[in-house]
Amino acid sequence: MFNPNPQIRAIRIDGDQHCYVIDDALADPQAWVDYAVRNLAHFERSPHNAYPGPELPMPQPIAAQLEQYFNLHIRRLLGARRVLRMYSRMAMVTAQPKELEPRQWICHRDRFGLPADLCVGASVLYLFDDLGLGGTSFYRPRRSSAEIDRLVHDSGVLSGAEFSRKYDIEPGYLSQSNAWFRQVYTLEPKFNRLVFYDGNLFHCSDIPNPAALSDDPKRGRLTLNGFFTCRRAAR
Repeated sequence: MFNPNPQIRAIRIDGDQHCYVIDDALADPQAWVDYAVRNLAHFERSPHNAYPGPELPMPQPIAAQLEQYFNLHIRRLLGARRVLRMYSRMAMVTAQPKELEPRQWICHRDRFGLPADLCVGASVLYLFDDLGLGGTSFYRPRRSSAEIDRLVHDSGVLSGAEFSRKYDIEPGYLSQSNAWFRQVYTLEPKFNRLVFYDGNLFHCSDIPNPAALSDDPKRGRLTLNGFFTCRRAAR
């Protein structure tokens, strides 16, 4: 499934934070686009997260291969020790800006609130050719932790009008710095490019042209995503 001899590039995001990029990650990436087409009827929106489109959980054998790849090549780079839990899915961003909830107007972290001895690694594998569908952007908070925590909480409980009025954030995909977050790096997408990063960093899909989004896996913003909850390595 995966390239056994990856060329890993470390790209500085901000300060001492890096993401790790592998091009030509899959041996046969088109086979995975075809897999998504065959299983399109099984893609569903999840009520448990803020992803702006349908998702397809990956079977255990596929998840196991991604976990093995993470263990072999990336885990130590992210300061992780042992994988405790792992989840993978295919996903497509399909929602138009007017359909988004407030929690989708801002960047996010994966597995917020983990104990100090745990960390989470995340991965995105781009399975689309159109660069205009966007890559992944990373952000640094501009306010205190308490203020950011309140913002994140309110994004899940306030109506769009209330949230926009309270925080002066307009509806739509976050694509640049605002009063709450500074955009520090945007990774360009590339077909069959795999990126790993610390899931505790604020990040979001970079969607420069929402009109180009599609629910057709052959034309849309199709990705394969992984999440790895790990013991943190001793410093």
